[in-house]
Amino acid sequence: MSVRGPFLRFLTGLALACAAVVAVVGGIALRGPGVVAVCVSGALAGCVAAGVASESAGPGRRSAVEAAVQAAAVTIGGLLVVSGTAVIAGGGTALLLVLVAGSSWAALRWLRERREAAMAAGSDLRATSPAWAPGAPVAGLPTAALGEEWLRTGDALRGPLVATARQRLVARRSQVLDELERRDPAGFARWLAADPLHAGDPAGFVRGEPPRADPSTETEAA
Repeated sequence: MSVRGPFLRFLTGLALACAAVVAVVGGIALRGPGVVAVCVSGALAGCVAAGVASESAGPGRRSAVEAAVQAAAVTIGGLLVVSGTAVIAGGGTALLLVLVAGSSWAALRWLRERREAAMAAGSDLRATSPAWAPGAPVAGLPTAALGEEWLRTGDALRGPLVATARQRLVARRSQVLDELERRDPAGFARWLAADPLHAGDPAGFVRGEPPRADPSTETEAA
């Protein structure tokens, strides 16, 4: 059984307890007017956070009240911890703490935005990419089905695709072309002469069909 989870929870609890002690020291050092100023700063931060949350409301977003309470608590707690650190360890240490905390917050926020942007881009790609999957071997398809496969893969190529999917589509279209030419070289040449981009379905030019199994061969095999 892994002890990493309980150990991390223990460290987090210990850090919060130490921060609470330092915050109490900071509150005592600030006295009445200083504590009032800290509370006012927290209220202002909560109002700003509530406004931002209201403007960016959507699925998975925090409510305005939740954002306001969290921002106010973090602001008040942070200011009290900085004040307590200045009392216990000096102003230089408090300044260093502010710089480290600010840098960590900015880095975490940047990473979260990058991750959300990547997830949104992946969702958009899946939503806009045409669904396509390789079908049966081209040798066994009717000529009409080959024409439909040519048109269908062409539509798929015009959409956003990852490199591997695009390579599979190109390989499939090459197989379709080879099979069409094998069945009716003359009709295939007429289709090419008519410009495949504008002639559309090649099945209108190619007349051949896939070879049928010989009944006598099937009987012998049985």
